[in-house]
Order: sequence, then structure tokens, then C-alpha cells
Amino acid sequence: MLVLTRKKGESIIIQDNIEITILSVEGDIVKVGINAPKHVDIFREEVYLSIKEANKESASPTQGNLNALMERLRTQK
Repeated sequence: MLVLTRKKGESIIIQDNIEITILSVEGDIVKVGINAPKHVDIFREEVYLSIKEANKESASPTQGNLNALMERLRTQK
């Protein structure tokens, strides 16, 4: 992990097209601004982990759901 020290108004540049700017610091709270291309997804960690878990759950059906689907298909014939 790279650790940098920045003051209010200072920035960090990542690969020529992402700029992270420190907007304010108040106690334990740091407000960060991010300029990045629209195709770059940016999430808070807790949101990213929630999305990742939801995707994992939807990609792997449980055996109960599979059995229910099979039964439904049998009764539609």
C-alpha cells in the first residue's frame, strides 16, 4: 500500500486520468473529491462489498431454488 500525506486542496493523480483531491479535513472526517472518466466505477467500500455479495448470491442458485424451478417446469407441461 502506498501511503501519501496531502493537505486540503492538494491532489493525487492516478494513470493520467484519475485525480483525487482533498477537499476538507475536520477531525476524523476527510472529504475527498474524485475526477475520473465516466466508465470508471467508483464506490465506497461498504457499497462495493454489498454489490459483490449480491452478485455472488444471484450467480449461484441454492438447491432449494433449483428444485422449485424444476418442479415449476414439470407442472407447466
